[in-house]
Amino acid sequence: MAEWAAKRFWKSASCVAEGGGYAIHLDGRPVRTPAKAQLILPTLALAQAVAAEWDAQSEKIDPLTMPNTRSANAALDKVAPQRGAVEAMIADYAGTDLLCYRATGPETLIARQTEQWDPILDWARTDLGADLRITSGVMPIAQAPSALGILTGQMADMSDFTLVGFHDLVSLSGSFVLALAVIKGRLTPDQAWALSRLDEEWQAQLWGHDEDATAKAALKKADFVHAHRFVSLANR
Repeated sequence: MAEWAAKRFWKSASCVAEGGGYAIHLDGRPVRTPAKAQLILPTLALAQAVAAEWDAQSEKIDPLTMPNTRSANAALDKVAPQRGAVEAMIADYAGTDLLCYRATGPETLIARQTEQWDPILDWARTDLGADLRITSGVMPIAQAPSALGILTGQMADMSDFTLVGFHDLVSLSGSFVLALAVIKGRLTPDQAWALSRLDEEWQAQLWGHDEDATAKAALKKADFVHAHRFVSLANR
């Protein structure tokens, strides 16, 4: 695909109002996704962020430095043509939400989970009407269909672009509820990420931090923060 050639071939990227959104043009030529759809963004803020990524490329193009472009491509090429399947995949996390599975010991970890996770489940119950059940251990627990319906129904009003970011927030944290809390402004990305890493950080405090694990976690957190920023730009 020409837009992803190894070397930069354009002088400047621009945002052009088109198709009810904003297209990205490189020297007047429209950018297309890997599936050949025209890259049209829903908001000017997101379009400007995508255009900035193209303008920031040096002689050799590095797609890894273009997260907004990658997420936008995913919205158009992966979510739009199979929206139902994507929602179903994300919905699976609601039934096995991280916050509902508690440690069987020691008491200090159980207390920490209760103190930090219960307020978010309380928020889901009081603000959303989704009352989730809690269990100890890893054996699956069935959630009430009404609660799952309320949670998964939140995706109906999300645009394809929002759903891309929401998918990453859910999959990276392992929690549908934490992702919703971020989307709705109940938690900041940093707060939600810390809650999703509660067990790992407790272990690290006991036994010390492993450098490789810490580095991998940092990369995942960066992706988590990006997902929230992408959603914010897509709705600004």
